[in-house]
Amino acid sequence: MDFDVIFLGFVQGFTEFLPVSSSGHLALAKIFLGVELPPLNYDLVLHLSTTLATILFFSADIITFLSQWCAGFFNAEARKKPGWSIGWAVLLGTVITGLIGFSIKGFAEEASLNSFMVGVGLIVTGILLVVSRWIRAGFGKVSLMDGVYVGIAQGIAVMPGISRSGMTIIAGLSAGLSKESAFRFSFLLSIPAIVGATLIQALEIGGWHNFSSTLPRGWYLGAIAAFSSGLLSLFLLKRLVIASKWWYFGIYCLLMGLSAIIVTYMGVW
Repeated sequence: MDFDVIFLGFVQGFTEFLPVSSSGHLALAKIFLGVELPPLNYDLVLHLSTTLATILFFSADIITFLSQWCAGFFNAEARKKPGWSIGWAVLLGTVITGLIGFSIKGFAEEASLNSFMVGVGLIVTGILLVVSRWIRAGFGKVSLMDGVYVGIAQGIAVMPGISRSGMTIIAGLSAGLSKESAFRFSFLLSIPAIVGATLIQALEIGGWHNFSSTLPRGWYLGAIAAFSSGLLSLFLLKRLVIASKWWYFGIYCLLMGLSAIIVTYMGVW
């Protein structure tokens, strides 16, 4: 049991940030292979672990931008610093993500049970990633409108097969952000969205006792694995985005999506 828990934590952490749609892969594994997905409470533990990895990875940026944003309420000069606009962009993007995510949540859950829909999502992700190779990155700073664009992209990524990191980074690049700014803003925006969704799901479970009593044995080892592999994945993705080589994942997503659709229609599985 401990090995399964650790392995699941490692896979969750490593694929959570790469632009391959971990939710799409889990959906296909459940549909075609009959893989049992982790209980909701353990899934929440893994998501919190990867979120902690995100917070640690961007800790210096979070401290700097948050202090600048708070100072902006009392100091006109502070409102000229990047943290002021980034803070508001994160808030606006989070609201937009929530509105879109909740409005299509039911449809997304049904789509996750349909291998054709998951395959289409992966193909969409693959096309966007490949096309992103020709997007000319800008030098712009994060603005309020970037929060709108990236927030919309993050909301749409609720659909299975649609990569959250892929959609949001592409949206940032298309809006004129630099590669590093698009990468950073993508994950800064993910923190409140993931934490908020996790808290809502945790409340639905009801109480700490109900939450903790059904966690698998060795769950903390899985959490450590998710945290560690999440950090590794962030370092890897940043290097690939800066080097403009992350579009390679698009070819993989196209192949996976086409395979899912072909298998669905041929009924050979």
